[in-house]
Amino acid sequence: MQIKILGSGCANCVNLEKNTRTALATLGREAEFIKVTDFAEIASYGIMRTPGLVVDEEVVLSGRVAKPAEIADLLDKR
Repeated sequence: MQIKILGSGCANCVNLEKNTRTALATLGREAEFIKVTDFAEIASYGIMRTPGLVVDEEVVLSGRVAKPAEIADLLDKR
């Protein structure tokens, strides 16, 4: 599984990554994490607000920091 965190590196982006790592640990799964800070690349995913969460090239969340339980639910469906 490949996970991308889209954003400038702000506190919300850091928290989204932390919550995503927590969710993965809860599920007993691993993933490759990539931080995307280039605004042109972020825009190519069609999101208007960061942070964004992309799983295997599909945007699953944008514009907010989800709690680990919500992220686990999104990831468990994959």
